[in-house]
Amino acid sequence: MEVLLLDPLVPEALAWLQERHEVSFRPELADDPAELRKSTYKTRAIVLPPHVVVSSEFLDFAPKLEIVARMQISSDNTDLNACARRNVRVLQARSATVRSNAEYLLYGLLMLYRRGMVSALLGRKIAQVRMGRELSGSTVGLLGLAPVAHTLAPMLRSLGVRLLGYDPAVHHAADIWDKLKVEPVSLQELLAHSDAISLQMVYASRFRGWINERMLNHCKPGQLWVGVSRSSLFDAEALALALCDGRIDACLLDGANPQFAAEGTPLHGIPNLHLTPRLGSHTREAKLRASWYVAHRMHETLSPESAQHNENRVSDFSALDNVDYQDTTSDPQAVSPSQWSSIAMHRG
Repeated sequence: MEVLLLDPLVPEALAWLQERHEVSFRPELADDPAELRKSTYKTRAIVLPPHVVVSSEFLDFAPKLEIVARMQISSDNTDLNACARRNVRVLQARSATVRSNAEYLLYGLLMLYRRGMVSALLGRKIAQVRMGRELSGSTVGLLGLAPVAHTLAPMLRSLGVRLLGYDPAVHHAADIWDKLKVEPVSLQELLAHSDAISLQMVYASRFRGWINERMLNHCKPGQLWVGVSRSSLFDAEALALALCDGRIDACLLDGANPQFAAEGTPLHGIPNLHLTPRLGSHTREAKLRASWYVAHRMHETLSPESAQHNENRVSDFSALDNVDYQDTTSDPQAVSPSQWSSIAMHRG
């Protein structure tokens, strides 16, 4: 077969791809390694969910594979070097989840600032509900200038938030700070003066355990943390201590490694650590953007000649990640999950 889907595309993108290629949808193979190996033997392109790991051994059973595609961004489930050695193209819908992750971080900040709302929804009396805070007038530190930060910054500014920022890969004199209206500071200043930290750093192996005890000693007491970056950035013992001694009042992380707070680890059972399973990218719009991106890019690779006449057309949904994009559709809650399907520029 040409294309094997273990992770579904939205119906419009799937139909578009089926018109051009032989496509098989077999989600059950994600949890059946033996059958998956058999099915990939003659497959040219495969779309995988996050928990399926692509290793050198996996590629040994896929001699005709040209494309490994993911609907979500992740660097810990694909051996990029092994794919490069075998000329296997790795597709990840990088722009598809920028806005959804930015909104997740904004939601996380609002929730942690107003945790009493959660208590009230659980039926607790007002006397038991914790006093909240307002984002307006507070200081939020952006740790990392990944694309998510570019979308989150104007959202926070519109709410009256003062923004500080630090990224080890971005010089303090770079133009991007002025463009985002974020004040560049040192890492120590960021931690010492921020009421909350939003973590959206691009991960590299040299940053494993980078957020350690020495760094967290500079936290403003009672600081709040939200993040969509790899949990490997944290030294688990240092984070556990900071959560327990009051330096960090609460921490909300999306997409952490399943073993990050497993039984027997320093973070297990800590009540003010909140983990969610990649909910930041779990929106209708992000799913649609990712589906179309993957469908178009697979078609371009599998049939480059037929795709050439569309080479100048936009085939991802980066326009929807722009903070200046104006939605002219009806209420998203009143239409189908594929509410953006009428945007013709994405249909080739």
